[in-house]
Amino acid sequence: MKKLIITLEYPPRIGGIASYVFNFLSHVNSAEYVLYAPKNTGAKEFDLKNPWQTYRFDPYYPLWPHWLRMFFQIRKIVKKEKISELQIHHVLPCGYLGWIFLKLYKIPYSIFLHGSDVTIGTRTSWKKRMFTLVVRNASSVVANSHFLENKIKQRIENLSNVKVLYPCPNDNFLKKVPEEQLDALRDKLALRGKKVVITVSRMVDGKGFPHIIRLLSAVCREVPNVVWFFIGDGPKKQTIMDLVQRYYLQNVVRFLGAIPNEELPQYFQIADLFVLLCHQDEEAEESWGSVFLEAAASALPTVAGRVGGVDEAVEHLRTGLVVDVYQEKMVVSSIVSMLKNEAFAKELGRWGKDRVERDFRWETQISKL
Repeated sequence: MKKLIITLEYPPRIGGIASYVFNFLSHVNSAEYVLYAPKNTGAKEFDLKNPWQTYRFDPYYPLWPHWLRMFFQIRKIVKKEKISELQIHHVLPCGYLGWIFLKLYKIPYSIFLHGSDVTIGTRTSWKKRMFTLVVRNASSVVANSHFLENKIKQRIENLSNVKVLYPCPNDNFLKKVPEEQLDALRDKLALRGKKVVITVSRMVDGKGFPHIIRLLSAVCREVPNVVWFFIGDGPKKQTIMDLVQRYYLQNVVRFLGAIPNEELPQYFQIADLFVLLCHQDEEAEESWGSVFLEAAASALPTVAGRVGGVDEAVEHLRTGLVVDVYQEKMVVSSIVSMLKNEAFAKELGRWGKDRVERDFRWETQISKL
């Protein structure tokens, strides 16, 4: 009997949930798991590298209910693979399927929550009713932080089946990239004599890119040799690029686009500081932030925006600095101090790496289940 993971985000697509699912599967007994994921460019080649069985489909009908197409696809998998449990990573709409399979076939399901799905799933009275139905009938609800655990318990009363499983960095972030490879990358990017800051994120609202750009001139006055890399892509990319031009920062900011997760460690290891000034955007807020731990695993100190569960991922004054992004002088001074005080920054980086090795390994977290 096997467990079926159902997700709408999975590599080669880049993103937090995609990385979560892949890393989870990489640290369990692959013979016990089967994966359902959407079709994607490059998916066939990617799936051949992994030992677990992956089924790829186009998940939606063109007409409502769009998600019903997944029911028939997953039913075939359930029968073929003799599935005994569903693990679902998108409470709406995929959670509907969990509830249906429980009622029709007595197959239990778990719900894995990642942050925005709670906000979206409880935004209207109808969605909240369906969200509550799905969550209450789940055998367990797995939140990615204690912040998110408390948030869902506030929105759904008397919910007792919630566990916290912290997303962890891939093991490759803990490995030292050969120095000759790092030197080659520094030469390629012309970084000799530079202070290097990186921001890795989807380019969407709430990630703080406008805050960075607005404050960067003040940072440059204090640290004139700074170079700032933006790694990622998303719907706000053109807006962010326009802001860089408006503030005449083309010589400081470099856009590297989306970089596959397995290539990121070398960029972290040539940098002096990681910055992500995430903040609340309307109702949405960062419930965790795996990228902070990826930086920490690479012994890279962090300046992070204080919101949601970020202070669970970054320990203030121990693995990085957690700041209010609207306190602009404080943000600038935090970034400048980290770039100027190399000994302090390296100490925070060492503490961060030690913390990841001690507390944030996938084997340790999965054992909670």
